[in-house]
Amino acid sequence: MNISRYEVAADSLAWRCDPAQFEFDCTEELAPLHEFIGQDRAIRAIEFGLSMDRDGYNIYLAGLTGTGKTSVARTYIAKLIEQRRERDETYQVSDWCYIYSFSQPDRPRMVKLPKGGGKVFRDDITTLLQHLRRDLAKAFSSEEYKAQRKAIVDESQSRQQEMFNELRSEAAKKGFLIQTTQAGLALVPIKDGKALSQDEFMALKERERAKIEKARDQLRKEMESLFEGAHEIERNAAERLQESDRQVAEHTVARLYDGLSNKYADAPAILQFLNELKSYTLDKADSFKSPQDEKSEGLLGLALDGSRFGPDPFLPFQVNVFVDNSATEGPPIVTETNPSYVNLFGKIERKFMLGGYISDHTMLKPGALHLANGGYLLLSAADVLMSPAVWPALKRALKTRELGIEEPFEQLGLVAPQGLRPLPIPIHVKVVLIGDSSLYQLLSMYDEDFWEIFKVKADFNYEVSRTSDNMQAYAAFIAGCCVDCELKHFDRSAVGRVMEYASRMVANQEKLSSRFAFIKELVEESEYWARRENAGLVSAEHVQKAIEERRFRHNLPDERLQEMIGEGTILIDTRGSVVGQVNGLSVYSMGDITFGKPSRITCRTYLGRDGVINIEREANLSGSSHDKGVLIMAGYLGWRYAQDAPLALTASLCFEQSYGGVDGDSASCAELYALLSSLANVPLRQDIAVTGSINQRGEVQPIGGVNQKIEGFFNVCRAQGLTGTQGVMIPSRNLRNLTLREEVVDAVRKGEFHVYVVDSVEQGIEILSGMTAGVKRTDGTYPPRSINGRVIAELRSMAAKLKAYQGARPDESTGKA
Repeated sequence: MNISRYEVAADSLAWRCDPAQFEFDCTEELAPLHEFIGQDRAIRAIEFGLSMDRDGYNIYLAGLTGTGKTSVARTYIAKLIEQRRERDETYQVSDWCYIYSFSQPDRPRMVKLPKGGGKVFRDDITTLLQHLRRDLAKAFSSEEYKAQRKAIVDESQSRQQEMFNELRSEAAKKGFLIQTTQAGLALVPIKDGKALSQDEFMALKERERAKIEKARDQLRKEMESLFEGAHEIERNAAERLQESDRQVAEHTVARLYDGLSNKYADAPAILQFLNELKSYTLDKADSFKSPQDEKSEGLLGLALDGSRFGPDPFLPFQVNVFVDNSATEGPPIVTETNPSYVNLFGKIERKFMLGGYISDHTMLKPGALHLANGGYLLLSAADVLMSPAVWPALKRALKTRELGIEEPFEQLGLVAPQGLRPLPIPIHVKVVLIGDSSLYQLLSMYDEDFWEIFKVKADFNYEVSRTSDNMQAYAAFIAGCCVDCELKHFDRSAVGRVMEYASRMVANQEKLSSRFAFIKELVEESEYWARRENAGLVSAEHVQKAIEERRFRHNLPDERLQEMIGEGTILIDTRGSVVGQVNGLSVYSMGDITFGKPSRITCRTYLGRDGVINIEREANLSGSSHDKGVLIMAGYLGWRYAQDAPLALTASLCFEQSYGGVDGDSASCAELYALLSSLANVPLRQDIAVTGSINQRGEVQPIGGVNQKIEGFFNVCRAQGLTGTQGVMIPSRNLRNLTLREEVVDAVRKGEFHVYVVDSVEQGIEILSGMTAGVKRTDGTYPPRSINGRVIAELRSMAAKLKAYQGARPDESTGKA
């Protein structure tokens, strides 16, 4: 039988770029590309999302790695900012500062200032403190103040001394002497001008002792009254001293605070803070009496100022410039590569002091969401979802449009140390999540909040049409890589070879890959080999060298499988014909490399009613897609051969020497051919491998990995020796997916290897068996010497044998046939 009509010409096995179509000799003549190729859909979505200033219109960038999602986002954010600047539109970019809260010290307050105003405000408060300490120390050290203070103290002490003298005189009149002891003042009775000892006192008559005790009790009451009066004098003196300090401080403080109040008259929150800070200064005037450079020293010379071993009296004067946009041009664009809870939402630092941890408003640190306030934040969706507690907190912040700083321990349900609870700040930020399409679909289906906060999807295509404009843009992209990375430029043949590789990446002769990150890698590696040869330009040979070297670095698993086939450990025949046996093709994906490998598929048929038995499934080595393919094949058998009588057979299908599992339906064609071969007792060619899936009508459907499968069988045939008859049979609908390596194309061109395409099972069985499949005649029969005729005959024979066997079996209840 002539099967040449199914053969594919060598020129159709891959797209080859003709360098003559380019109007340049090398990429140095081209302007570097500053646009993005083939991403119009995604770009329109990004432009819409960035321009839509409404709640929830954050953007999700969906697409494969290397399609330029982050670069496109940053480029169009910068472009939008520039357009708004040209229209003189203002931006809501502000500085944010945390300040001390006098009413709730554990809840620091946040103040908003114009861009660059945070540092100015902090410096103003720092300067205010310096002037207060200097001027108040000077005022409190003046002779006038000292004299006024001394007068109050002297007057207080004089009044207390007078009261004590009066008590002493009254005690002497009543026969007592006031003595100072370690326990305080004591009333000692005297007799004949002499103080009585305890023994002398006890020697007195009882009546006289009682009289003395009564007088002592009266004096003791008068003494207590005197003490109360003395304490009252001390309190009055302290109040007068404090009032004196306040008057001196207020005279000095007023002029310092008035200047700042005028400066920040348009900021009510700052005015309130300044008024509270002024009151605090007057109440804590004692803290300003010492010169700034004086510090008391204790044991071992350690400073004993409050900042080291107690509450810092000057803490309210410290301003935490939480978000500083003074150096930011336009809205901030923040890319957080590690979106942990702390990095995204900020943290509260602590310091160890005297056996414990303390914190204050100066230890609050911002996160990426704070820094991006008023601008744009770019995040990896996968990283956000994998970081504990980040995704719920991010959704909450975007929905409420405010952001506080909380302990990450509390978000995880753990007990956190008692600390600060800073007041939240309002946020207005456009979040751009970067991930793949599958993650977007999962979030859309299972997270009801996702649609509310990420209303814009920008879907990046991984391939673009191979038009002349896109090819020109590809060349300009390569030129841009050469300029940006300071590489040697590419000649037109090298540019064409890069495009051929881009076509193979998407396995489509009419498309080019838009995963430009991987194209850039190829450009860099090709230039490396050109530089090693001291070539002036990168040529197609250098690009091919880079492709081959990359494959060599990763294809060790492929080589080991080829060695096992060559050694006979894995049984693969590439010559002769065998009944019920065919070479199927499978693809192995190792993450960094994908390669094809032939697998021996066998089928054995015998009497029974079990139908098709999938041995892989029975051994739990079959995936759901492969199970489906076997069931579809069984459906085809019933439709084709069981219209008049039920199938009376058992057929076992097996992937020989397969121990790691089988999935996918691309072997369903090969399994059907093996089954038909076994039924018809017709041998199948072992020098032709088969791939393709079928439907219940017997139509051959396209499959994936066609290039790797063909090349995998070619490598086995080449290792065992090319005979000129070997080849691969694929679905005709995969013809445009052929982007085979040059060595395979050359072998086909020389007639050493062949690629056949089929549309139906009938065409495939004819190629493998050399016999016609057979067309159903008007009487419902097939030609007896055709494949279908032989299969029908065998099925009827098996049915008859099974019926006869069952009829001959004795009835178990009667023992009769």
